[in-house]
Amino acid sequence: MSRLEKRFASFQAAGKKALIPYICAGDPSLGSTVPLLHELVRSGASAIELGMPFSDPMADGPVIQRASERAISRGSNLDFVFNCVKEFRKTDSDTPIVLMGYANPVECRGQEAFIRDAAEAGVDGVLIVDYPFDEVPEFYEAVKKAGMDPIFLLAPTSSDERVEQVCRLATGYLYYVSLKGTTGAGNRLDIASVRQNVARIERYAKCPVAVGFGISNGETAREIASVCSGVIIGSALIREMDKTPDDAVGAAGRWLAGIRAALDAA
Repeated sequence: MSRLEKRFASFQAAGKKALIPYICAGDPSLGSTVPLLHELVRSGASAIELGMPFSDPMADGPVIQRASERAISRGSNLDFVFNCVKEFRKTDSDTPIVLMGYANPVECRGQEAFIRDAAEAGVDGVLIVDYPFDEVPEFYEAVKKAGMDPIFLLAPTSSDERVEQVCRLATGYLYYVSLKGTTGAGNRLDIASVRQNVARIERYAKCPVAVGFGISNGETAREIASVCSGVIIGSALIREMDKTPDDAVGAAGRWLAGIRAALDAA
């Protein structure tokens, strides 16, 4: 079993829901990225999505876009991302790390080199937003061969045929996008729709379904978690760090601990 499979299995056995925060490597600063990863784990993160900064993140709203821009301006790049994972792994060999980003940096490095370097760094999963599984199947086969999980997005508009095709390939977890649009857009979640679509996906899925987009507080996280295996939170976490730049790491930990407590109280 992969680290992701083990982590989800342990939470399911304990009757708990996974909590997966997203941060952008290099934000709020280069030096704070690894301490932030550790703080998120201490505060209840089950796994972490580490964003690879990119100048034109099509699926991300303004909060994550600004985080990516700040990270790039400070010099964050793929080398920095891999070095962060390596440093994190020196003292944490259990928490799964998923790289999330876009095709351009991968193409610039080369798919083979990217997969090699990610695996060597200790990455557990890879989610490339604009790499459709049916256009670059060789990439995802190589990801699996390197011992990492290919993570895929599914949306409210995904057809049953598309869902079934994705579920045949996905391991680790499936990322269900609960809203039409970008992250952090502030749209109201339709819990009934999320419940219906997660149930539809689970008919085909061989791995857990986690839900992201639009989750900004403990109450919403708890409500969404009642219909899936875990929740993914990015924009709301970054907004909390933006409020207290002098104590961004501490603020992130305190806020995430509140989300963890809300999930565990369900």
